[in-house]
Amino acid sequence: MRFGQDYDVCSVITPVDLATGANTGHRINMGKCGGVTFFGYLNTGTAAQAVTFTLQEHDAASAGTSQDLDVVDVYWQKEEATLDGDEVWVEVTQIADAAVTDADWDDANQVLVAINVSAKDLSSGFTHLSIDVADPGTAHVGCVFAVREELHHKGKPDALAEPNG
Repeated sequence: MRFGQDYDVCSVITPVDLATGANTGHRINMGKCGGVTFFGYLNTGTAAQAVTFTLQEHDAASAGTSQDLDVVDVYWQKEEATLDGDEVWVEVTQIADAAVTDADWDDANQVLVAINVSAKDLSSGFTHLSIDVADPGTAHVGCVFAVREELHHKGKPDALAEPNG
């Protein structure tokens, strides 16, 4: 796979203390790609602050109607005291839902979460996708980025279509 030809990477939630309030993710226009994988990265945390990612679909690039997209029945995670490249992905299954969380994410480990969504998963009339992170209650640094896959407009990275327009 080649950057610009097969995939693009875009920010969704930049690195931040997630406890500063609700963290609203940037919207991605799913009309420009066949799917997206959201990657959430959580730095080490403390007890009683499990992080929740919530998938949203929208009928506009901004404003408009938004709603939960209850399609996540499988996600992948890596978790270790220090993510240093020797971890393996662990598949997690759940009843289809918009929310992805794990009470174990509130401990002293770093976590990498991958959530894959197809453009075909969106409800009729909805064109954009985002993922939000709720305030976990106490300091917990994290971020989310997305890899857009099956690009409809391919080319050099500097010529890729704007992801949310």
